[in-house]
Amino acid sequence: MARTVRPTAFGTPEVLETVPTPVPRPAAGEVVVRVRAAGVNPIDWKLYSGAFHAVDDRHKDSAGVAGALPRLGLECAGVVTKVGPDVGPDTDADVGADVGAGVDDEAGAGANGVRVGDEVIVYPVTGAYADYVTAPVTSLIPKPAGLGWYEAGALMLAGTTAAHALDVTGVGPGDTVLVHGGSGGVGLMAVQLAVALGATVIATAAERNHGLLRGLGALPVSYGAGLLDRVRAAAPDGITAAIDCVGTDEALDTSVASVADRQRIASITGTDRRVTAGIKIIGNGPGQDAGADIRAAARAGLAAGAGKGELRVLIASVFPLSEAARAHRAGAAGHAPGKLVLVP
Repeated sequence: MARTVRPTAFGTPEVLETVPTPVPRPAAGEVVVRVRAAGVNPIDWKLYSGAFHAVDDRHKDSAGVAGALPRLGLECAGVVTKVGPDVGPDTDADVGADVGAGVDDEAGAGANGVRVGDEVIVYPVTGAYADYVTAPVTSLIPKPAGLGWYEAGALMLAGTTAAHALDVTGVGPGDTVLVHGGSGGVGLMAVQLAVALGATVIATAAERNHGLLRGLGALPVSYGAGLLDRVRAAAPDGITAAIDCVGTDEALDTSVASVADRQRIASITGTDRRVTAGIKIIGNGPGQDAGADIRAAARAGLAAGAGKGELRVLIASVFPLSEAARAHRAGAAGHAPGKLVLVP
């Protein structure tokens, strides 16, 4: 038997339980991955807390809300242990066979190149809070040898969200970008990717995280009363684009006051005030831009950059799978920069 973490009801992290589940078997077009690390993201606790917004029917599966209760874990990294009948080799090899610890499987690669034993990053996926997860083969990206398991498991959701936000706002050389929440998971990615694109980056964060942001090439400013004045002082020539990763009224108001073209403001979270503000809203909600094609196209570049050390995946804390509730409480408190990770 394997283990899966799931909510028993909607509520606080105390509703999470670790339950025994059968090791899954892949259907056509799928693989089974032994999870080595699963990224923890704010959406995970929002899904069962009742705080998450409505999800467009087209995206319920990818958001993990297709069932009565959400399936937690939208990204992970691990080792392929089983392949579906149309994924593995066109031979009589043991396609779909399980691979135990230290046991080599004789199955070769299928037409898509996926082999049992491959080390992979899996995104998008649902149900990654588990020992094993089933995913479509299209969700697999090879894990670079130079990238650790924790970093690989926590890279994609924040990385693709940041890439999506920068894409829809058209950020490039010569821009000055305001990133709200620069020390959070998505914010850290947005800062690094914007700098790599040739933009000047102003990032909001608590003062204790300013040194980290300077090291990544951003000019940090503290959030709170007087933010607009501090942003204007930091960017006297003006802000050309803004990425809101925190969703506060302060972030929205500062972005709208700073950026002339509201279509160059992107928000990943926040209230319904965003709808009438004329900005880009990205996500899985009705009327929002899910950006599936943009995110899929960004995965290979994110993995390559992280594998070479050009893109840092900062890990704040690592928790055993059985302590998912403690990880969620830590994440909701929001004090440490970087990502949280669960390890089966």
